Amino acid sequence: MSSSPPSTLRQGVAVIARGIRSEPRWFSLAVGGAAVYGIMTSLTAWAIGHVVETAVGPAIAARRVTSGQLWVIGGTLTLVVLVNVVGVITRRLAGGVAMYNLGATYRRQVTRQYLRLPLSWHHRHPSGQLLSNANADVEATWNIFAPLPMALGVVVMLVFGIVQMVVVDPVLAVVGLTVFPLLFLANVAFQRAMSPRVTRAQQLRADVSEVAHESFEAALIVKSLGREDHEAERFRAVTHQLRDANIEVGRTRGRFDPAIEAIPTLGTLAVLVVGTVRVRTGLLTAAEVVQIAYLFSITAFPVRALGWVLAELPRSVVGWSRIRAVLDASGSMAYGSRSLPGSGASRLEADRVTYAYEVVTEDGRTELNPAVRDVSLDVAAGTTVALVGPTGSGKSTLTNLLLRLVDPLTGSVLMDGVDLREVRRGGVSAVAALVPQQTFLFDDSVRGNITLGTEHPDERVWQALEVAQGSAFVRRLPDGLDTRVGERGASLSGGQRQRIALARAVIRDPQLLVLDDATSAVDPSVEQAILARLGETSSGTTVIVVAYRMATILLADEVVYVEEGRVADHGTHEQLVRRCAGYERLVTAYAREAAERAAIAADEEREVAR
Repeated sequence: MSSSPPSTLRQGVAVIARGIRSEPRWFSLAVGGAAVYGIMTSLTAWAIGHVVETAVGPAIAARRVTSGQLWVIGGTLTLVVLVNVVGVITRRLAGGVAMYNLGATYRRQVTRQYLRLPLSWHHRHPSGQLLSNANADVEATWNIFAPLPMALGVVVMLVFGIVQMVVVDPVLAVVGLTVFPLLFLANVAFQRAMSPRVTRAQQLRADVSEVAHESFEAALIVKSLGREDHEAERFRAVTHQLRDANIEVGRTRGRFDPAIEAIPTLGTLAVLVVGTVRVRTGLLTAAEVVQIAYLFSITAFPVRALGWVLAELPRSVVGWSRIRAVLDASGSMAYGSRSLPGSGASRLEADRVTYAYEVVTEDGRTELNPAVRDVSLDVAAGTTVALVGPTGSGKSTLTNLLLRLVDPLTGSVLMDGVDLREVRRGGVSAVAALVPQQTFLFDDSVRGNITLGTEHPDERVWQALEVAQGSAFVRRLPDGLDTRVGERGASLSGGQRQRIALARAVIRDPQLLVLDDATSAVDPSVEQAILARLGETSSGTTVIVVAYRMATILLADEVVYVEEGRVADHGTHEQLVRRCAGYERLVTAYAREAAERAAIAADEEREVAR
């Protein structure tokens, strides 16, 4: 819903004031440069008159030009031009610095806010929209600072012209000044028409970014399922909507710009018409009319410059409203001041924890979709616990709660007896590490992806890779630890990416290590070797692993069976097989799948042997 024009103007002034407060020095310098330009432009008529009076006139009368007269003519005009050029360059450079500084500042603020906001907030906002907020919306907000210094600086031209017109003839001055209320009314109508159109265009920019981001992220699915044409059509549809919205913005601006530009010209014509009448009556001379017409032409430029600023206001207001929605977003996690023990395996407790995701229905209502229901856990320090359950039972959500990536709606999670909500910022990540289902690698070297900017000697990096069973393939890479893996690790296989991600967690010597199906892409034998090495080296680490393979489950000290978001049972593997029918069915299916894979592998080996 669009705001009323006065509200748009008021909000626009508030955005401008915020920008000026952020960059007062550069903005003041830009306005000063524009003021110099305005003053020198206003003084051009005086300079020309001075040259004519002191040099050109006497030269014509004497029918010869002296060197001194040439110096006066050339020096005066050169000085005016040079000072004018200095003003223009100062305005453009300082104005550009102010505008780009504001863009950089607010991009940093938006991205920092993204990092502060909890995972639950990110679940409700598409990545494409977040990219648009940090890019297109920031640009839309602060691009107004390109014409703004000029508009404010050349106000001196406006004041100079108005004062001189009043001095020459107040009546003609009043006639000329009637353009200002006309310009105000035209800009009010312009803002009324532009606000909803600009709002829609900015939202469609976010939609285009969202669709493009989804297509890039799902490139493997799109390619493997042959959905390239469908994705191209989906992207075409939203880009055509953006095209049409931008055309409508341009068409609206095209209708108003000529009218706004024509108003000062009409004012000049009105001055000439009324001036001619006053010349006939003897109240004015023709020279005075021409002088007022010239002065009015001087005032027309700052009026147009103000019009450029007013034309940018709706887009600036819309961009700022979208940025402010991020900066003012609630849901930031509250942190306490307590610290967790810095050594030894952690004991983890969950006390009647509940969590639900927000789902937006087709009619726009928000409903809660429960994922974890009244879960209680007690994981002893130094033990390995396997979370087992059907797909969609809430295992990954539970790991997010245990690491305080999200806060429970009810209940509490305690580590070594301390409620995680009372722990200082960064306290949990300092002692705990997660290897998630979806492995993410940065476009960096193998070393950079493991250390993530922390200082670790190469010897320690190789030790972490040994535990993750990744040292052998890394040594075979062209540059070893210095090999760049490409965006998201595109140059590596899925199993290799998982092993680097696991080494990333191991190198931190965490007191709590959570593996969310972190070895699904490696062979069962490699997985068993990884888990065995973790067991050998993690005496000071509590391990929670979301398990889908029997080899993983059998290595656990305790198994927690999760079903429909609840802990259905827990105990050793043997105990659960005997007393929990759901667990027995699930692990039997796991065992049957493993046997089938083994049989297929054996058949392939026999075929190769033949």
